[in-house]
Amino acid sequence: MKRRPEPEPMDTQVQAEAHAEAEADFTESSELFLRLLIEQNPGPLKGARALVLGCGPAAIVTQFLRRFPEATCDALDGSQSMLDIAQTALAPEPELASRARLICDKLPSPRLETRAYDLILSNNLLHHLHDPQVLWRSLPALGRPGALVLIMDLMRPSSSTSAAALVERYAGGASPVLRQDFHHSLFAAFEPAEVEGQLCEVGLQRALSVQVVSDRHLAVLGRLP
Repeated sequence: MKRRPEPEPMDTQVQAEAHAEAEADFTESSELFLRLLIEQNPGPLKGARALVLGCGPAAIVTQFLRRFPEATCDALDGSQSMLDIAQTALAPEPELASRARLICDKLPSPRLETRAYDLILSNNLLHHLHDPQVLWRSLPALGRPGALVLIMDLMRPSSSTSAAALVERYAGGASPVLRQDFHHSLFAAFEPAEVEGQLCEVGLQRALSVQVVSDRHLAVLGRLP
């Protein structure tokens, strides 16, 4: 099935709230992400600096900071409306908020320090990008040597019929807006072989591996050289 890229990330309050609602509805994805991270045995991460790309309403940020209380996190998103929701979500937990820095910008961003991060994390950003190399080129530029990488995203189904079945299975009870958004995201996602090719283009194919981690997700895992 041919890929259909999504529009550039949106920045209206209504769209941001809809996206935040979708993330709340698909908590299984966030739980899978955290489980994959823990399976990489990152250690206690005392003093570690993490970078979350495409952080959205900060679900991954809050889960990460709760699980690793000695780490800090920079979180990047291109939507200020989305970051406003993230700030609101963090506000009731000042200890977490004190360890998070929310940054409104897109990759490549001059506001991020080069070769400074011990972990680079992202959940559901890749399929939004018209040029995926923006993400892959950023990894060695931003991460320290040996930095842990976990990039998880949707995986494009083999057919429109398969896409419709996934929407019904995982968003059957969601609002029409969220069902449509999930459907569009599936069509915009990449296949594992396409991601492997993208990694080859930037010379990261030996450091990072592509794995199918659910019936609709793939993950890129490893450590930077």
